Amino acid sequence: MSAPRPVREADFVDAHHHVWDLGVRDQDWITGPELALLRRNFTLDDLRPEAASAGVTATVLVQTVPVAEETPEFLALADGSGLVAGVVGWTDLTAPGIADELARLRQLPGGGRLVGIRHQVQGEPDPEWLLRDDVRRGLRAVASAGLAYDLVVTSRQLPVCVRAATLHPELTFVLDHLGKPPIATGALEPWASAVRALAALPHTVCKLSGMVTEASWARWSVRDLQPYAETVLSAFGAGRVMWGSDWPVCGLAASYAGVLDAARELTAGLSAAERAAVFGGTARGVYGLGP
Repeated sequence: MSAPRPVREADFVDAHHHVWDLGVRDQDWITGPELALLRRNFTLDDLRPEAASAGVTATVLVQTVPVAEETPEFLALADGSGLVAGVVGWTDLTAPGIADELARLRQLPGGGRLVGIRHQVQGEPDPEWLLRDDVRRGLRAVASAGLAYDLVVTSRQLPVCVRAATLHPELTFVLDHLGKPPIATGALEPWASAVRALAALPHTVCKLSGMVTEASWARWSVRDLQPYAETVLSAFGAGRVMWGSDWPVCGLAASYAGVLDAARELTAGLSAAERAAVFGGTARGVYGLGP
């Protein structure tokens, strides 16, 4: 793909990326030869030139592993970065003291940049994990702290997400990676119906992210992604959709520039105001990002 045309909006947010240092902590999900490209350190210094070339003015750094030490590290990194405006961190939703822990995180260096919480629900063996009493107590604490909750789930888990979101109208739910639709197979259902059910709840938002790695990595095209992007844009509306690169995971299938170019092509039919929402305004509003 060609390099992306510069984004002309003054405020351009990458709402979903990661960093990791394998010398500090292993990323035990990076296994097998197919993920070998990810088995090295990825730092903000690696991201900066990619983001600058794309015109990105702010980012949201998202947790990678369910380890309590990672979130304070990310907050401190964001505090001195000049680029990371928000952190979606991890804490144990099931802990009785979660409210106190969220308050503690807010007092740490960079704590004001904590904007959301995430857990790898996609890996939970209990298909109704989000509906457990202890998890629901944690979700209420996240809402009370004024934070959003990112959903990283498989498409099969979307009906449970709908039930959880229905039970918690006080909490903003952010669906990562469109709920991981089966782009590689071209199937739309039952994913599309479940996404529309989630989008019918006004306190839900969707990230236009992670599509290229749900497609066939070496052979995908924008045409493969289009039905899925159109589904979420139609269901949620541009005011509840935000773009994220999913860097560096996206590198398995496309460069940072390639992911952005695809997203711009997928949103080319939107109005200027709608594109401004997808590429910055939605993330600013949902996550309450500072300058």
